[in-house]
Amino acid sequence: MIAVVLAGGEGTRLRPLTHTTPKPMLPIANRPFLEHQIAHLRAHGIDRVVLACGYRPDAIRAHFGAELEYVVEPQPLGTGGAIAHAARALSETFVVANGDVITDLDLSALVRFHRDREARMTLALHPVDDPSRYGVVVTAADGAVTAFVEKPAPGTAPAVTINAGTYVVEPDVLDLIPEGRAVSVEYEVFPLLVGAGLYAHSSNGYWRDIGTPESYLAANLEWMPAGGLVDPSAHVDPGADVTGSVVGPRCRVEAGARVSRSVLLEGAVVTAGRTVENRVMGSDGEPVW
Repeated sequence: MIAVVLAGGEGTRLRPLTHTTPKPMLPIANRPFLEHQIAHLRAHGIDRVVLACGYRPDAIRAHFGAELEYVVEPQPLGTGGAIAHAARALSETFVVANGDVITDLDLSALVRFHRDREARMTLALHPVDDPSRYGVVVTAADGAVTAFVEKPAPGTAPAVTINAGTYVVEPDVLDLIPEGRAVSVEYEVFPLLVGAGLYAHSSNGYWRDIGTPESYLAANLEWMPAGGLVDPSAHVDPGADVTGSVVGPRCRVEAGARVSRSVLLEGAVVTAGRTVENRVMGSDGEPVW
């Protein structure tokens, strides 16, 4: 089966990290985010991954080489335009995954759900505690999507499930996406499919959008082994206190330093006596956020 991964965004909310590194290559638990995502896709039978690129694609290609296929947007095309640009030549059912979501979604079950209903497009949904922060997806008992409600007022949401950024798609859906301009799949394509083959399936597994500083830190802490993760090339002085944190390659934590619930990116140095807590620290030894 084929997956198209949307990885063309500039990751503006994660600057300054994304000034030089595309968001899919930012480390989560000392591995590029995209490695985690591809491993998840492979585990569910995806044998061909097409990367819809836009921003700094050479950095991704240099790491993954021929393992992936690369389709580079000539200009930003939005989520719908990027899907169509990468998938126009496909003639079979395919999966689309946002390139900034880390999840343990049962993708195989989502594909089965899609096929059982002979859907044209199926959205993965995720329940949230506060749907007023998101656009919610309303479904009928059989999973048919009946409505989208954008950021409902607290206590008024008709559903608590949001778009989780993974879709199963039939090729004919691409006919709904105009060529040559930016198109939003969420706002321009989904509405056309309501009542015309659009379904959705909710699951309660792990789900995290890594697109903000807060969620990027949280993803690292949630994805690391229990107790923390220290790269073998890092040096943590026996007199330092490092707990519940990710310490990247070639980092140094000096005696008397304290690091708690933080991420030290490659080459970061925490000097003697310094405390770093709930932070992401860059290679220059200064907090990124």
